[in-house]
Amino acid sequence: MADETVATDAAGGGSDTAAGGGSDTAAGRPDSVLRPVRAGNGFEEALEQILQLLRLGLVPPGERLPAERELSQHLRISRVTLREVLKVLQGQGMVESRRGRYGGTFVLPRTAAPDDSDELRRRIATVDVEDTLRFREVLEAGAAGLCAEGLPADGGVRLRAALDATRGARLEDYRRQDTLLHLTLAELSGSRTLAAQYASVRATLNELLDCIPLLVRNLEHSQQQHTAVVEAVLDRDADAAREMMREHCGGTAALLRGFLA
Repeated sequence: MADETVATDAAGGGSDTAAGGGSDTAAGRPDSVLRPVRAGNGFEEALEQILQLLRLGLVPPGERLPAERELSQHLRISRVTLREVLKVLQGQGMVESRRGRYGGTFVLPRTAAPDDSDELRRRIATVDVEDTLRFREVLEAGAAGLCAEGLPADGGVRLRAALDATRGARLEDYRRQDTLLHLTLAELSGSRTLAAQYASVRATLNELLDCIPLLVRNLEHSQQQHTAVVEAVLDRDADAAREMMREHCGGTAALLRGFLA
Protein backbone atom coordinates (compact mmCIF):
# COMPACT_ATOMS: atom_id res chain seq x y z
CA MET A 1 0.00 0.00 0.00
CA ALA A 2 3.00 2.27 0.18
CA ASP A 3 2.63 3.21 -3.47
CA GLU A 4 -0.70 4.82 -2.62
CA THR A 5 0.77 7.05 0.07
CA VAL A 6 0.56 10.72 -0.76
CA ALA A 7 3.70 12.78 -0.27
CA THR A 8 3.07 15.81 1.87
CA ASP A 9 4.04 18.13 -0.97
CA ALA A 10 2.04 16.30 -3.63
CA ALA A 11 0.19 19.38 -4.78
CA GLY A 12 3.24 21.58 -4.59
CA GLY A 13 3.79 24.61 -2.46
CA GLY A 14 2.06 26.75 -5.05
CA SER A 15 -1.34 25.20 -4.41
CA ASP A 16 -1.98 27.85 -1.78
CA THR A 17 -0.79 30.67 -4.02
CA ALA A 18 -3.37 33.27 -4.96
CA ALA A 19 -1.47 34.41 -8.02
CA GLY A 20 -2.07 33.09 -11.50
CA GLY A 21 -5.21 34.87 -12.63
CA GLY A 22 -7.62 31.92 -12.61
CA SER A 23 -7.73 31.22 -8.90
CA ASP A 24 -10.41 33.72 -7.89
CA THR A 25 -12.90 32.77 -10.59
CA ALA A 26 -11.99 29.15 -11.29
CA ALA A 27 -14.13 27.81 -8.48
CA GLY A 28 -17.28 29.29 -10.05
CA ARG A 29 -18.75 29.83 -6.59
CA PRO A 30 -18.45 26.18 -5.51
CA ASP A 31 -20.19 26.77 -2.16
CA SER A 32 -23.29 24.88 -3.30
CA VAL A 33 -21.17 21.85 -4.22
CA LEU A 34 -18.40 21.95 -1.62
CA ARG A 35 -19.85 21.54 1.83
CA PRO A 36 -18.52 20.14 5.11
CA VAL A 37 -18.26 16.38 5.00
CA ARG A 38 -19.35 14.09 7.78
CA ALA A 39 -16.64 12.88 10.09
CA GLY A 40 -16.98 9.21 9.23
CA ASN A 41 -16.34 9.30 5.49
CA GLY A 42 -14.14 12.32 4.87
CA PHE A 43 -12.12 10.86 2.01
CA GLU A 44 -15.06 9.36 0.12
CA GLU A 45 -17.35 12.36 0.50
CA ALA A 46 -14.61 14.84 -0.39
CA LEU A 47 -13.83 12.82 -3.51
CA GLU A 48 -17.52 12.76 -4.40
CA GLN A 49 -17.82 16.55 -4.10
CA ILE A 50 -14.68 17.43 -6.04
CA LEU A 51 -15.63 14.97 -8.80
CA GLN A 52 -18.99 16.70 -8.97
CA LEU A 53 -17.29 20.09 -9.06
CA LEU A 54 -15.22 18.97 -12.06
CA ARG A 55 -18.00 17.22 -13.93
CA LEU A 56 -20.34 20.17 -13.51
CA GLY A 57 -17.68 22.26 -15.22
CA LEU A 58 -17.45 24.74 -12.36
CA VAL A 59 -13.68 24.69 -12.82
CA PRO A 60 -13.03 24.68 -16.60
CA PRO A 61 -10.15 22.75 -18.19
CA GLY A 62 -6.90 24.65 -17.81
CA GLU A 63 -8.07 26.49 -14.71
CA ARG A 64 -6.81 25.93 -11.21
CA LEU A 65 -8.78 24.37 -8.39
CA PRO A 66 -9.23 26.52 -5.31
CA ALA A 67 -6.16 26.54 -3.07
CA GLU A 68 -5.63 23.57 -0.78
CA ARG A 69 -6.28 25.76 2.24
CA GLU A 70 -9.60 26.93 0.81
CA LEU A 71 -10.71 23.46 -0.24
CA SER A 72 -9.83 21.90 3.10
CA GLN A 73 -11.70 24.67 4.93
CA HIS A 74 -14.79 24.26 2.72
CA LEU A 75 -14.81 20.51 3.21
CA ARG A 76 -13.52 20.59 6.79
CA ILE A 77 -10.96 17.88 6.15
CA SER A 78 -7.24 17.77 6.78
CA ARG A 79 -4.76 18.79 4.08
CA VAL A 80 -3.44 15.20 4.18
CA THR A 81 -6.87 13.78 3.30
CA LEU A 82 -7.34 16.41 0.61
CA ARG A 83 -4.01 15.49 -0.99
CA GLU A 84 -5.05 11.84 -1.05
CA VAL A 85 -8.20 12.88 -2.92
CA LEU A 86 -6.19 14.98 -5.37
CA LYS A 87 -3.84 12.06 -5.99
CA VAL A 88 -6.79 9.89 -7.01
CA LEU A 89 -7.95 12.59 -9.42
CA GLN A 90 -4.44 12.81 -10.86
CA GLY A 91 -4.42 9.04 -11.32
CA GLN A 92 -7.69 9.30 -13.23
CA GLY A 93 -6.17 11.93 -15.54
CA MET A 94 -8.59 14.63 -14.38
CA VAL A 95 -6.12 17.07 -12.79
CA GLU A 96 -2.41 17.69 -12.70
CA SER A 97 -0.12 19.27 -10.13
CA ARG A 98 2.15 22.11 -11.17
CA ARG A 99 4.88 23.58 -9.04
CA GLY A 100 6.29 27.04 -8.87
CA ARG A 101 5.00 30.52 -8.18
CA TYR A 102 1.85 30.03 -10.25
CA GLY A 103 1.50 26.35 -9.45
CA GLY A 104 -1.36 24.41 -7.95
CA THR A 105 -3.76 21.72 -9.07
CA PHE A 106 -5.10 22.32 -12.58
CA VAL A 107 -8.04 20.71 -14.34
CA LEU A 108 -7.16 18.74 -17.46
CA PRO A 109 -9.35 18.58 -20.58
CA ARG A 110 -11.75 15.67 -20.47
CA THR A 111 -10.83 12.87 -22.82
CA ALA A 112 -13.14 10.30 -24.31
CA ALA A 113 -14.64 8.13 -21.61
CA PRO A 114 -12.66 4.92 -21.09
CA ASP A 115 -14.34 1.56 -21.59
CA ASP A 116 -15.09 1.12 -17.88
CA SER A 117 -16.84 4.49 -17.77
CA ASP A 118 -18.95 3.57 -20.81
CA GLU A 119 -19.78 0.23 -19.20
CA LEU A 120 -20.73 1.89 -15.91
CA ARG A 121 -23.16 4.22 -17.65
CA ARG A 122 -24.62 1.33 -19.61
CA ARG A 123 -25.24 -0.57 -16.40
CA ILE A 124 -26.78 2.30 -14.45
CA ALA A 125 -29.28 2.82 -17.27
CA THR A 126 -31.06 -0.30 -16.02
CA VAL A 127 -30.67 0.36 -12.28
CA ASP A 128 -32.31 2.81 -9.89
CA VAL A 129 -29.04 3.62 -8.15
CA GLU A 130 -30.46 5.68 -5.29
CA ASP A 131 -33.10 3.08 -4.53
CA THR A 132 -30.45 0.36 -4.54
CA LEU A 133 -28.20 2.32 -2.19
CA ARG A 134 -31.03 3.11 0.23
CA PHE A 135 -32.30 -0.46 0.28
CA ARG A 136 -28.77 -1.76 0.81
CA GLU A 137 -28.32 0.56 3.82
CA VAL A 138 -31.61 -0.55 5.38
CA LEU A 139 -30.72 -4.23 4.99
CA GLU A 140 -27.12 -3.83 6.17
CA ALA A 141 -27.96 -1.75 9.24
CA GLY A 142 -30.79 -4.11 10.11
CA ALA A 143 -28.55 -7.15 9.77
CA ALA A 144 -25.82 -5.61 11.93
CA GLY A 145 -28.35 -4.75 14.64
CA LEU A 146 -29.90 -8.22 14.60
CA CYS A 147 -26.48 -9.86 14.82
CA ALA A 148 -25.59 -7.72 17.81
CA GLU A 149 -28.80 -8.78 19.53
CA GLY A 150 -27.83 -12.43 19.27
CA LEU A 151 -25.53 -14.65 17.22
CA PRO A 152 -25.78 -18.41 16.70
CA ALA A 153 -23.25 -20.57 18.52
CA ASP A 154 -20.62 -20.38 15.78
CA GLY A 155 -21.48 -16.83 14.75
CA GLY A 156 -18.55 -15.09 16.39
CA VAL A 157 -16.05 -17.49 14.86
CA ARG A 158 -17.55 -17.13 11.38
CA LEU A 159 -17.64 -13.36 11.66
CA ARG A 160 -14.03 -13.07 12.78
CA ALA A 161 -12.90 -15.44 10.03
CA ALA A 162 -14.69 -13.38 7.39
CA LEU A 163 -13.15 -10.17 8.74
CA ASP A 164 -9.68 -11.73 8.79
CA ALA A 165 -10.12 -12.82 5.16
CA THR A 166 -10.69 -9.22 4.08
CA ARG A 167 -7.58 -8.10 5.96
CA GLY A 168 -5.39 -10.58 4.15
CA ALA A 169 -6.99 -10.24 0.73
CA ARG A 170 -4.98 -9.27 -2.33
CA LEU A 171 -6.24 -6.14 -4.05
CA GLU A 172 -7.74 -8.09 -6.93
CA ASP A 173 -9.61 -10.38 -4.49
CA TYR A 174 -10.69 -7.71 -2.05
CA ARG A 175 -14.17 -7.05 -3.38
CA ARG A 176 -15.06 -10.76 -3.24
CA GLN A 177 -13.89 -11.05 0.37
CA ASP A 178 -15.69 -7.82 1.23
CA THR A 179 -18.88 -9.24 -0.26
CA LEU A 180 -18.46 -12.46 1.73
CA LEU A 181 -18.08 -10.53 4.99
CA HIS A 182 -21.29 -8.62 4.38
CA LEU A 183 -23.12 -11.78 3.30
CA THR A 184 -21.95 -13.46 6.51
CA LEU A 185 -23.51 -10.66 8.56
CA ALA A 186 -26.74 -11.00 6.59
CA GLU A 187 -26.81 -14.77 7.06
CA LEU A 188 -26.08 -14.50 10.78
CA SER A 189 -28.97 -12.07 11.25
CA GLY A 190 -31.33 -15.03 11.57
CA SER A 191 -33.58 -13.84 8.75
CA ARG A 192 -33.46 -15.90 5.57
CA THR A 193 -35.51 -13.29 3.74
CA LEU A 194 -33.12 -10.51 4.70
CA ALA A 195 -30.13 -12.60 3.62
CA ALA A 196 -31.74 -13.41 0.25
CA GLN A 197 -32.69 -9.79 -0.36
CA TYR A 198 -29.21 -8.64 0.58
CA ALA A 199 -27.58 -11.13 -1.79
CA SER A 200 -29.71 -9.71 -4.59
CA VAL A 201 -29.01 -6.05 -3.87
CA ARG A 202 -25.31 -6.73 -3.36
CA ALA A 203 -25.11 -8.42 -6.77
CA THR A 204 -26.59 -5.28 -8.32
CA LEU A 205 -24.22 -3.05 -6.38
CA ASN A 206 -21.17 -5.09 -7.36
CA GLU A 207 -22.09 -4.73 -11.02
CA LEU A 208 -21.61 -0.98 -10.54
CA LEU A 209 -18.61 -1.11 -8.19
CA ASP A 210 -16.73 -3.34 -10.63
CA CYS A 211 -16.67 -0.41 -13.07
CA ILE A 212 -14.87 2.02 -10.76
CA PRO A 213 -11.26 1.78 -9.56
CA LEU A 214 -10.28 0.15 -6.30
CA LEU A 215 -8.77 2.93 -4.20
CA VAL A 216 -6.39 1.77 -1.50
CA ARG A 217 -7.23 4.74 0.74
CA ASN A 218 -10.91 3.83 0.55
CA LEU A 219 -10.19 0.16 1.23
CA GLU A 220 -8.14 1.02 4.31
CA HIS A 221 -11.00 3.16 5.58
CA SER A 222 -13.52 0.39 4.83
CA GLN A 223 -11.41 -2.04 6.83
CA GLN A 224 -11.50 0.25 9.84
CA GLN A 225 -15.28 0.43 9.55
CA HIS A 226 -15.58 -3.35 9.07
CA THR A 227 -13.60 -3.86 12.27
CA ALA A 228 -15.76 -1.38 14.16
CA VAL A 229 -18.97 -3.10 12.98
CA VAL A 230 -17.73 -6.56 13.96
CA GLU A 231 -16.51 -5.34 17.35
CA ALA A 232 -19.88 -3.69 18.03
CA VAL A 233 -21.67 -6.92 17.08
CA LEU A 234 -19.44 -9.02 19.32
CA ASP A 235 -19.91 -6.49 22.14
CA ARG A 236 -23.69 -6.86 21.65
CA ASP A 237 -24.03 -3.12 21.07
CA ALA A 238 -26.85 -3.04 18.52
CA ASP A 239 -27.07 0.75 18.29
CA ALA A 240 -23.35 1.10 17.58
CA ALA A 241 -23.43 -1.75 15.05
CA ARG A 242 -26.31 -0.17 13.14
CA GLU A 243 -24.78 3.31 13.23
CA MET A 244 -21.35 2.17 12.06
CA MET A 245 -22.89 0.11 9.27
CA ARG A 246 -24.93 3.10 8.11
CA GLU A 247 -21.74 5.16 8.07
CA HIS A 248 -19.95 2.43 6.09
CA CYS A 249 -22.76 2.24 3.53
CA GLY A 250 -22.70 6.03 3.27
CA GLY A 251 -19.02 5.94 2.31
CA THR A 252 -19.64 3.45 -0.49
CA ALA A 253 -22.60 5.49 -1.71
CA ALA A 254 -20.55 8.69 -1.75
CA LEU A 255 -17.76 7.03 -3.71
CA LEU A 256 -20.14 5.60 -6.29
CA ARG A 257 -22.05 8.87 -6.66
CA GLY A 258 -18.75 10.64 -7.21
CA PHE A 259 -17.84 8.46 -10.19
CA LEU A 260 -21.41 8.71 -11.53
CA ALA A 261 -21.46 12.52 -11.36
